[in-house]
Amino acid sequence: MVRISDFQIKDVVSISDGRKLGNVEDIDINLDTGTIESIIVGGVSGKMFGLFGKDEEVVIPWSNIVKIGADVILVRFKDTSYLQQQLQEPKK
Repeated sequence: MVRISDFQIKDVVSISDGRKLGNVEDIDINLDTGTIESIIVGGVSGKMFGLFGKDEEVVIPWSNIVKIGADVILVRFKDTSYLQQQLQEPKK
């Protein structure tokens, strides 16, 4: 059996670019079937202890989870705003 607290300590990492998305904050469960529909990940930010504003949450469908390891959850996630920002920033 796995507890939600076991998920919350794992880093969620995108396999498309290796970027850490955050940690699991919540799990969406279908009460009719008893299956996990998605995980909700709190974003990583430069805010001091999350006091000055709220991080954006990312919802990852269960079908996009590639692997759950001892310390990390690997997911398929492509953030178009992140990719667009990369394209617009000049390389130094």
